[in-house]
Amino acid sequence: MHRNARAWVAILFAAVIGLLLSTAPNVCAQARPATATVAELRIGGEVSTPLVLTVADVKKMPRKTLSVVNAHDNKTETYEGVLLEELLKRAGVAQGEKLRGALMATYVIAEAEDGYRVVFSLAELDSGILDSNIIVADTMNGESLAPKQGPFRIVAPHEKRPARWVRMLKSITVVRAPAQ
Repeated sequence: MHRNARAWVAILFAAVIGLLLSTAPNVCAQARPATATVAELRIGGEVSTPLVLTVADVKKMPRKTLSVVNAHDNKTETYEGVLLEELLKRAGVAQGEKLRGALMATYVIAEAEDGYRVVFSLAELDSGILDSNIIVADTMNGESLAPKQGPFRIVAPHEKRPARWVRMLKSITVVRAPAQ
């Protein structure tokens, strides 16, 4: 009987150890705090200072508020964010009197998380040439943008259709058109 008791103790010990080891990863995973991914807006391409901005970074910049009518449901929406021109300035893109000659063939590609892309000429984003008031919005009607809208969205208030209002904006790339 002494041998049987040892065998049962060994089996019971192995079972307890196995149970502990099988639940250990779950216990450890629950103990670690969840790390949420921080949304980022990347500005790159033909810039002197590439930027990676978070919502907190954008909130610290000079703000612009726009009231626009949503063409899809005819409701007025109030967006707040930063002029795209300001973001490009911080990235070191030529503006004002420096935007001339070959640089007039420079354009900006705004790309969404789902791959949707639109193009703006650099000149139409320069307030010395045109008051486009195009912003990178992070709030609508006083609240953060909904997940399917943001966290960043291009709002181009003077366009008849919102075809270049990029939702879920992830990157802005500055491109110089090749010389002929």
